[in-house]
Amino acid sequence: MKLIFRQRFFSWLDSYDIYDETGRTAYSVQGQLAWGHCLKIFDGDGRYLGMVKERVLTFLPKFEIYLGETYLGCIQKEFTFFQPRYHIDCCGWDVEGSFLEWDYAITGPRGEEIARITKELFRMTDTYVIDVVRQENALCALMLVLAIDAEKCSRD
Repeated sequence: MKLIFRQRFFSWLDSYDIYDETGRTAYSVQGQLAWGHCLKIFDGDGRYLGMVKERVLTFLPKFEIYLGETYLGCIQKEFTFFQPRYHIDCCGWDVEGSFLEWDYAITGPRGEEIARITKELFRMTDTYVIDVVRQENALCALMLVLAIDAEKCSRD
C-alpha cells in the first residue's frame, strides 16, 4: 500500500493530508495548540483515529502514540552521530534514516521490512511517500512519520 503524505500549504499549525494510491484522502492530520507537538489523526470521513503527542522536557525527543484514547507506546530518537535512528517500544519496530534524513526504513523485530519512507524533493511543502508492506500497519507507520517530521521541525 502506498500513501502520499503532504503538509498543507498556508497552515499555522501542523496540518497534513494523506492520500492513497488512487488520490483519495485516506487520512487527515490536524495540529493542536499545545506545549510540544500534538497531532490528531482522522480517517478520510473525518472520524478520529488517534494522536501523536510530543513529550516535553526529555533528553532526546520522545513522542507518545495513541490509538483512539488508548496509549500504545512511544517513539524515541536514539543517540547517534551519522544516521538518525528511532526506537518504538510498543511493537518492537525500529526506524533508521539515511544520512541526509530523507529516507527511512521501518523494520520489525525479526528484521522484516514494515515500511519504507522517502521524501520527495523540490516540493513547496514536506511531502513523503510511505510504502507499507501490509495495510494493517499503515496507521502506525503514518504515526511514526508524523513523529519524525515533528522532531525534525523542532530542530529547524
